[in-house]
Amino acid sequence: MRILVTGGAGFIASHIVDAYLAAGHEVAVLDNLSTGRRENLNPRATLYEGDICFHDQVQKVFDEVRPEVVNHHAAQLDVRLSLEQPAFDATVNILGTINLLTHAARCRTRRFIFASSGGVLYGECEQEFPASERAPLCPISPYGFSKQAGEQYLRFFTAEHGLEGVALRYANVYGPRQRGGEAGVITIFCQALLAGKTPTIFGDGQQVRDYVCVSDVVAMNLKVLERGMGAYNVGTGTTTSVNALFAKLRALAESTVEVQYAPARSGELQRNALNAERAWRELEWQPLMKLDDGLRQTFDFCKLQRVRETR
Repeated sequence: MRILVTGGAGFIASHIVDAYLAAGHEVAVLDNLSTGRRENLNPRATLYEGDICFHDQVQKVFDEVRPEVVNHHAAQLDVRLSLEQPAFDATVNILGTINLLTHAARCRTRRFIFASSGGVLYGECEQEFPASERAPLCPISPYGFSKQAGEQYLRFFTAEHGLEGVALRYANVYGPRQRGGEAGVITIFCQALLAGKTPTIFGDGQQVRDYVCVSDVVAMNLKVLERGMGAYNVGTGTTTSVNALFAKLRALAESTVEVQYAPARSGELQRNALNAERAWRELEWQPLMKLDDGLRQTFDFCKLQRVRETR
């Protein structure tokens, strides 16, 4: 198939590009390289350097690629930035998504896969834990609101234009190629431990998350190329506290470094986990990577990156 992957030079989507190419598909990537990195990009993919927010740039890509499937991962991902600049967050995550959906409908794209976020849509998961797709949506940040809006527009274009719309609600994704920054706590800890620096935990460290490895996320993106409609959670259903996460990584690094604590940040959840039974029931997907194994892979990648960068 002809597949257009937005944000294909980024952490998650670059792995998806690799998998699509390995499966024999023809892959084009649209990325403005603001956070994506050229070294992540598979040389067999065709890169269109452009921005999803610009109508003319997106139109040109769609007219040349004529994608049968769009896999949309380009986004503004920083929750804190969304709090500071909600208009910018909405421009990228809402208007950018509408721009892509409009051209997908115009070019009669068959399927549109949208990278959503179970990590922000369900909020504190007060009514159902772990949260299934039936749980109330209770985002508490502009970033969460923008992902909810993206799903709503996807639903509209599915009904109005016949797109096969799929929204993948990710838990906290980690793995090789992830950089430090928002949602990259595992990489942040790895980098600090390798440098012998003291990392900071915001809050008391008892907040819990559902950590899913990027390899399992890729497997789900392969599943939904042909099957599935609507929203699917992509998580493990199990939780790990930030304190426990640091302890695991410190043991891997054979380090005695301690953490320092700082006040909790606005917009940060205390607990979140996803029930992915629907993905198993309808698509026979389940997470296969054990957390300890995934953490070792990520730590080894960060270690290799540090060696390369210090040469």
